Amino acid sequence: MFNQHTVHVVIPAYNEEATIAEVVTDFRAEEFVDSVVVVDNNCKDQTNPLARNAGADVIQESAPGYGCAIRAGLDYAAGKGADILVIVEADGSFRASDLPKLLHYLSDCRMVLGTRTTRQMVQQGANMDKLLRWGNVTMAKLLELCWYLPHEPRLTDVGCTYRALWRDTWATIKPGTTEAGPSFSPEMICEAYRRGLRVIEIPVAYGARLGGESKHSDGFTKVAKTATGMFKTIMRKRLRG
Repeated sequence: MFNQHTVHVVIPAYNEEATIAEVVTDFRAEEFVDSVVVVDNNCKDQTNPLARNAGADVIQESAPGYGCAIRAGLDYAAGKGADILVIVEADGSFRASDLPKLLHYLSDCRMVLGTRTTRQMVQQGANMDKLLRWGNVTMAKLLELCWYLPHEPRLTDVGCTYRALWRDTWATIKPGTTEAGPSFSPEMICEAYRRGLRVIEIPVAYGARLGGESKHSDGFTKVAKTATGMFKTIMRKRLRG
């Protein structure tokens, strides 16, 4: 619990047996966390039982896709009465030790975003080469431009999924989120600006995966596909509303 507000961490997972237990354990040990929710998005390995044994609530989401899994997890946590919803990856690239930073900044806004593009915070071996780093910065600057008036946002990483938001923020932006895949991440930000909500971005540590491989940014082809989807989503949200 943080300042009398309950905190639930949502972890979307697809075949993350190599890392899920350690990630759940890390976040459950954080003093502010009340519950960890793992969303089993059609896992074919031992992710589900390993997450349960580590102390997580595990729910199933059969609709494939990163966005679908996060939506299901946020809905579940909100339904359980969570005041603050936190999203984090299942691969171990983020640390629970950064969570207090997100929570403290949440006192001043409706959603706090992490950024992985601060070079001094990117650890050796992390999946953040120049292509991926500057691709995320480019998409962030596009989103900035689209909503420069009236919000004047300052963003550097629309793809970072380590973020925290209030339960009522999710209730407000949820109706406008439809993306099934990684484009859900910038879509959340677009919806927040469309609704006039205040968003703050802060640097977080970004380390190497503890195991497995990235589903969206491992190699040029995946990076290009993800970037194209994000570009289309940002322009659709801005032009079509």
